[in-house]
Amino acid sequence: MTVEVGGMMGAGVAALVAGLALARGRFAAASGAGKILALGPVFEAVPLAVFAAEHFTVAREMAPIVPHWLPWHLFWVYFVGAALLAAAISFIVWRHVRWSAALLALLFLIIVITIDLPNMPRHVHDRIFWTLTLRETVFAGGAMVLAASVRSRRSLAGTALGRIGRVIVGAVMIFYGIEHFLFPRFVTGVPLEKPTPAWMPAPVAIAWVVGITLVVAGVALLVGFRVRMAAAGAGIVLLLLVVCFYGPLLVSEFHTDPVEGLNYFADTLLFAGTVLLAGLEAGQAGVSGTGIGGVRD
Repeated sequence: MTVEVGGMMGAGVAALVAGLALARGRFAAASGAGKILALGPVFEAVPLAVFAAEHFTVAREMAPIVPHWLPWHLFWVYFVGAALLAAAISFIVWRHVRWSAALLALLFLIIVITIDLPNMPRHVHDRIFWTLTLRETVFAGGAMVLAASVRSRRSLAGTALGRIGRVIVGAVMIFYGIEHFLFPRFVTGVPLEKPTPAWMPAPVAIAWVVGITLVVAGVALLVGFRVRMAAAGAGIVLLLLVVCFYGPLLVSEFHTDPVEGLNYFADTLLFAGTVLLAGLEAGQAGVSGTGIGGVRD
């Protein structure tokens, strides 16, 4: 096992165990759909920790991704890794979440503006380009909703931030859902270019179920209808996809390309966490804005 694989797996397991342990109070205080929504920050933190470990262990290989006009490429790889890790820790210990979530949203939007959009003229007809660009955008949208949900009281700014984030998440869910209908033979959740393995049963049926779920829930988020139920339902489907689809995929690739398997697993888990965050309500600090020992964020 390489340092990269060991670091990514270790960071993910540690974040999951710590996150679930420290979220017990919020989980117990919630009811109905709120219980799974209360775990959204945990499922967000785990892949953030995984990707942070990847930034630290293979920084030199990732440095060419940094825009050429920026100096100190290696520094920015470590900086992004540290930012992802800081956000993951904040979500796990549930402290300063308002700031960490807002800054995480800003980080993803900066990535879209500096890395994705400059390449748009060359890839405007490439569906994978749009999938990747919207992936970072939807991650930003989920973080925006989380930042709005932990404000100590309702405010115009918080409400607007939450609504904008929820619209972003809903729109991307619809886009991804339609892609599942058009390209059912490729991996589901975040519809990238990897074909579904031949050993996976009923790939088209899986793609259609996930696609219908994303479209229906995405529309509900956009129009504001049963938002919590829509986010919870779609989040559960995506979590099942992570466990039942990407878990076996990771195991099957562990001796050939474990980094790819880990990236697909963590990427879809981050999307699932993002969808769950979209169900949180602005100014919901009475339930989700308390830290360890009842200390407010």
